[in-house]
Amino acid sequence: PQIMNKVEGLGFNVSHAYGMTEALGPTTLWRPKDELSHLDHEQLKIKWREGNHNLMMEGVDVKDPITMASVPPDGKTIGEVMFRSNTMMLGYLKNLQATQEAFKGGWYRTGDLGVIHSDGYIQLKDRAIDMIIYGGERISTLEVEAVIISHPEVLEAAVVGRPDDLLGETPCAFVKLKEGCNASAEEIIKFCGDRMMHYMVPKTIILRDLPVNSTGKIQKFVLREKAKAMGSLPPLNGH
Repeated sequence: PQIMNKVEGLGFNVSHAYGMTEALGPTTLWRPKDELSHLDHEQLKIKWREGNHNLMMEGVDVKDPITMASVPPDGKTIGEVMFRSNTMMLGYLKNLQATQEAFKGGWYRTGDLGVIHSDGYIQLKDRAIDMIIYGGERISTLEVEAVIISHPEVLEAAVVGRPDDLLGETPCAFVKLKEGCNASAEEIIKFCGDRMMHYMVPKTIILRDLPVNSTGKIQKFVLREKAKAMGSLPPLNGH
């Protein structure tokens, strides 16, 4: 939201879509609404939901991945985003097992977790593989990253789970500062603590460049391995 709001501040009218190669491109589209023009900064987050299905993809839903029942449109209940349409791929080339797993239950499983709102608009919460389970609480790494990136001295951030012997995982943030800035890990932790629930606040902040692939996408799998190698925080410092 912070990046998109800055772009709109430059005079651009931003619309965005959500999709993937397996679904022949965009599957949902944000349609601008005139009634949102007067909203304040927090309310404007509504604009950056992933949107509703487009004309080419009627079968878009958020489902319980076990029961395959649609989650209630309350904006709170998390499920897996799933697609079904005649524009979906037939399968992965020479990989029957991956194809069967992806289409288990008759819908394509995206691996993205999200909620659906009363207006039918979907909002992504995290990748299933990235969701942190902290003592029974589910923590969206995307939500934590959004807060960290809103810090005036932060350029990029990626949050992963660090093993915890007592609670399963704790949030671990890898942060790249803007050039010439020198915010400390402690300052960023306090910044987060003032803006989110205590259990969501990163217990570990690592200041460093972030690994990216050829398209500039952050390689979270590399960071997950680094966090795993750190092991559990000492009890007195971690809780």
